[in-house]
Amino acid sequence: MTDLDSLRRQLPVGIVVTDPDTVEGYRRDSSDLLHPGSPLAVLRPTSALQVSTIMKWATATSTVVVPRGAGTGASGGATALDGCVIVSLEKMTAIRDVDIANQIVVVEPGVVNADVGRAVAEHGLFYPPDPGSFEISTIGGNLATNAGGMRCVKYGVTRNSVLGLEVVLPDGRILCTGGRTVKNVAGLDLTHLFVGSEGALGIITSATLRLRPRPSGTATFVASFPDLESGGRGLNAIFASGATPSILELMDCATINMVEDYRRMDLDRDADLLIIGQADGDAALPEAEAMAAICEAMGADLAMATDDIAESEMFIQARRLAGWAAMAQGPTVSEDVCVPRTRLVELLEQIHDISTETRIRIATVGHAGDGNVHPILLLTDLDDEDEQARAMDAVARICAAALALGGTITGEHGVGELKLPWLEQQVGRTSLDVQASIKRALDPLSIMNPGRGF
Repeated sequence: MTDLDSLRRQLPVGIVVTDPDTVEGYRRDSSDLLHPGSPLAVLRPTSALQVSTIMKWATATSTVVVPRGAGTGASGGATALDGCVIVSLEKMTAIRDVDIANQIVVVEPGVVNADVGRAVAEHGLFYPPDPGSFEISTIGGNLATNAGGMRCVKYGVTRNSVLGLEVVLPDGRILCTGGRTVKNVAGLDLTHLFVGSEGALGIITSATLRLRPRPSGTATFVASFPDLESGGRGLNAIFASGATPSILELMDCATINMVEDYRRMDLDRDADLLIIGQADGDAALPEAEAMAAICEAMGADLAMATDDIAESEMFIQARRLAGWAAMAQGPTVSEDVCVPRTRLVELLEQIHDISTETRIRIATVGHAGDGNVHPILLLTDLDDEDEQARAMDAVARICAAALALGGTITGEHGVGELKLPWLEQQVGRTSLDVQASIKRALDPLSIMNPGRGF
């Protein structure tokens, strides 16, 4: 009897999948530059107890486990390793509880981010984290990478909306962290230890998430600038004004034209920088108008604000289309770096130079409100070794530029496998030693997603 046969005997029929065509669909995430390994099987549990059974078996057989959400990650954190089993949480899709009075929801990891919002909207509530993939990415993957999104500038990243977790540890024990209260300082903060751990410490099987009251109103503004310098002045003036946008995004000229080629949105193709922002609450329109006026004073060619729902959605949709427009052009590498927000223009200028010098087309879009940008490398042929080498050089130089400006190699995508070579440069050897000690304590056999995250 093989190791997989012994696992099959412990699980319901259909959980263990070895059909080659099916397994092929689980080998990759969205990181086109990395080459996936060949897994032994894909495991699709439907409960925490089944995950526990899988982890006990994996520990007993020293089998490497790669947890997987929807496969939308951009850093290789869910890419298959040779001889591993992929544990897909796609079938754990229950919304276990919606607690209106306490403004919390308890969900399993396979629930799609947008479905959480839809489930609570009728109660006048919303779930703040909204990564670009929110219509297809799952809560489990969002938790594993501490995903962000456009609303981070006001409401924070995923970690800021998590109150508690249910986690299956590598030895199969089930750990419950946190709880249903906003305040909870009993013991070490294990909840936030697992958020952002990229599947390297355990498998999250449910989460207690904090909801927020739906804003009473929203208003959106857009401003286009003829050059990066004036755009930078506009952003810095907004930062200095004390405004509290709920969304503050940017698109460079390459991104504007990429989106217009993909779908006509009537964006200014000649603008060097487009800023799209939103305010929410009772004073949403005056706040949006004030930010638009700041941009106009700082040299914007066009600046306008609206509280019309259809117009607002059109502007936000233009920003959300950037990722889809990039993928429509062919293979991409979606980079993710973050700098102090007043240094955004310096970073954008350096990314432009890197694009020219490496001969890799780069379209940059991002979250101006928190200094987080996504330079999207637009490739032509994944089998072209020269292009791959130039792309990796561009990635390295973008990371180096972010660090030199006082930033980080990842703001929300996670380290995964792609960013691992630059992690020590940012955090230092002592930090890596501490992280390795935590890993050894929880996963002494190093079977949980090894070589990813840290």
